[in-house]
Amino acid sequence: MSEILSKIFVKHHKDINNPVVRKDYGTMAGIVGIVINMILAAVKLTAGIFAHSASIIADAVNNLSDAGASLITFFSFKLSSKPADKEHPFGHARMEYICSIIVSFLILLVGIELLIDSAQTLLGFKTSEPHNITVITMIILAFSVLVKLWLGFFYKSIGKKIDSKVVMASATDSLMDSLSTGAVLITSLIVSLTGFAILDSIVGIIVSALVIVAGAKILNETKNALLGEAPVKETVDNIISVVEEYPEILGIHDLLVHNYGPHSFIASFHAEVDGKTDIYYLHDMIDNVERVIKERLNISCTIHMDPIVTDDEAVNELKAFLIETLKDASLAYPIHDFRTVIGLTHTNLIFDLVVPFDIEDSESEIIHKIQSAVSEKRPDHFCVITIDRG
Repeated sequence: MSEILSKIFVKHHKDINNPVVRKDYGTMAGIVGIVINMILAAVKLTAGIFAHSASIIADAVNNLSDAGASLITFFSFKLSSKPADKEHPFGHARMEYICSIIVSFLILLVGIELLIDSAQTLLGFKTSEPHNITVITMIILAFSVLVKLWLGFFYKSIGKKIDSKVVMASATDSLMDSLSTGAVLITSLIVSLTGFAILDSIVGIIVSALVIVAGAKILNETKNALLGEAPVKETVDNIISVVEEYPEILGIHDLLVHNYGPHSFIASFHAEVDGKTDIYYLHDMIDNVERVIKERLNISCTIHMDPIVTDDEAVNELKAFLIETLKDASLAYPIHDFRTVIGLTHTNLIFDLVVPFDIEDSESEIIHKIQSAVSEKRPDHFCVITIDRG
């Protein structure tokens, strides 16, 4: 079914990196969700009215809210595909993240309402309605579970394919709906057969907790994307693999990758080069690296050249001394931009130190430890340190 829908909605559907293709997949997910949830809502509402079943009518209203979430998904891809403009020079791709947050709030709202309702019934503040499970009710609920399961896995496959948080949020929503509806169906059957009415409230609390956890997880993941998070290892490895094709680049540091939406990345880093190499040659080489990263990885990259001394014995000796001192002091963190100022009375060692985020010592404490370790060996050597976070 997914392949048939892809052929209908998406042209050139194998070219996932094409922004138009990605938009078509997202639009398809939104339209399919709207249609299926509206059909489920209409069927349940009709059956609920004829059967005088408040639970089925309530489930129909839930499907209407799911159709609203699918409408949000539909418009998120319309808005996020808008090109950059004067007010938004980096484009509108982050609209997907905003819409994903809205969907996560809808999931949380459903979970909290279900939790409150189940808790009130369990504690006796609310009287539970008598269970009257008919064949038509069972068929409708079972049909709803199967359809929602299919829709959840359909969303999940599309979400993974185009790396979309809002579609993945809709997948979680649909799977949670199938879980809750299935639990209601099974629990209602057990209660009708045994009369153990309290089971309905207990299961309702368990299901609501699962729904709330799922909504909170989506909210947390999307929040991280908006706040800014470290690039995934694959992205870093891909950039490094391009750099390694150019032997003129002796090392890189200060790599930053900014995410302005799915498949919308801007990166920058410092490239160490031999300071004696012709500057025009190096500039041309750096331009080529930026172009290749854009063509292969679709990442707009800005590279800063750091000329370094490679054949000065005094500088190399001081760098080796520093590295050994850091190792002896259990502070063997990576260093870069190493420079020296050698004077008549003292020598300055100037460098950047890459410190992990999980180190408990403050930056001033780390600097003091390094200076003490250096001074212990060479009292006339002083450190000028810039702390970087890896």
